[in-house]
Amino acid sequence: MNAKSRSSKPASHQPIAAPKLHAPLARLLRPLVRLCIRSGMTFPALAQLLRELFVNVAEHDFALEGKEQTDSRVSLLTGIHRKEVARLRGAGAPVNETPATLSRTSAIIARWLAAPEFTDAKGEPLPLPRTAANDAPSFESLVASITKDVRPRAVLDEWLDRKLVTINDNDQIVLVETAFVPRGEDDRKWHYLGRNLHDHIAAAADNVSSATPPFMERAVHYDGLSPKLAKRLEARSRELAMEVLKTANREANRALAKDKGGNSRWNFGVYVYRDDPDGGGEEPGEGDQP
Repeated sequence: MNAKSRSSKPASHQPIAAPKLHAPLARLLRPLVRLCIRSGMTFPALAQLLRELFVNVAEHDFALEGKEQTDSRVSLLTGIHRKEVARLRGAGAPVNETPATLSRTSAIIARWLAAPEFTDAKGEPLPLPRTAANDAPSFESLVASITKDVRPRAVLDEWLDRKLVTINDNDQIVLVETAFVPRGEDDRKWHYLGRNLHDHIAAAADNVSSATPPFMERAVHYDGLSPKLAKRLEARSRELAMEVLKTANREANRALAKDKGGNSRWNFGVYVYRDDPDGGGEEPGEGDQP
C-alpha cells in the first residue's frame, strides 16, 4: 500500500497509549522476528527499514492540514534525530504493487470459481475443454473474459507448469487449487504475506484506535486442547473457511459486473492457526481423519 494513500485520514496522536501497546506489539512481532532470522534478515537491516517507515508514515499520515510537514515535527513524532529525518525524507516507502501475473491468475481463478457458466450445480469449478464452439464454456473463453492481452495457451502452459491445473482423460482442463496459494520458491507468496498481514493489522489498529470499531475482526479460540482435538478442529475450520470464501467470491464476482468502478479496495480474509508446544505428536490410533 502506498503510504500517501492514507494521508487524507485525520491523524490521531495518543502518546499515553504507548505503554499499553508494548506487550501486544511484542507478541505480534515475535513470529515476524522468527521469519526475519529464518530468512536471513538481520536486526540492522530491519532497524533501517523501520527507521525509513517511521519517517515516511509521520511525513505523510500525520501532516497537519494546511501546514507543510517539517523535519522538526517528524523528528518529534518519531524520536529520530532531525538530521537523519532530513536525509530520509522523500526517499519513499515500499509500495505494495501486485505482480501482473499474480493479479491475472487470481482474477481468472476467481471467475472460474464464481461464474455460473464455469461452475456446476454445487458451485464447484467445471472441467473445461480447451476451446468450444458457439460461445460454450471453455478455458479459452474463461481467459478471454478476464484478459485479451495474453493467449489462453500461454496461461495454460504456465498453470500446468505450476500445477494449478491438470488435463483429464477427456482432454479437459481441471482446476487443482480452489484458491491460488503460491508454494515453494514462488516469489508471489511474499506479496500475499505483505498484503494480507497489512490488511489484518490495519483493521485491528483502526479498531483499537476508534471508539466504535469500524471493522469486523473476530476469532474463535480454545486453549488446553489435546493435539488430536486441535487437529480435528483445524481441519473442520478449513472446510468452513473455504465455503465462506467461495460464497464471498461468488457474490463479489457477480456484483463486479454491474459496478461502475472506483478507487476503493475490499479484502475478506480467513486464517486458521494451531499451536502444539509439545510437538503435536499423535498418540497411537489417532491418525483418523476428522
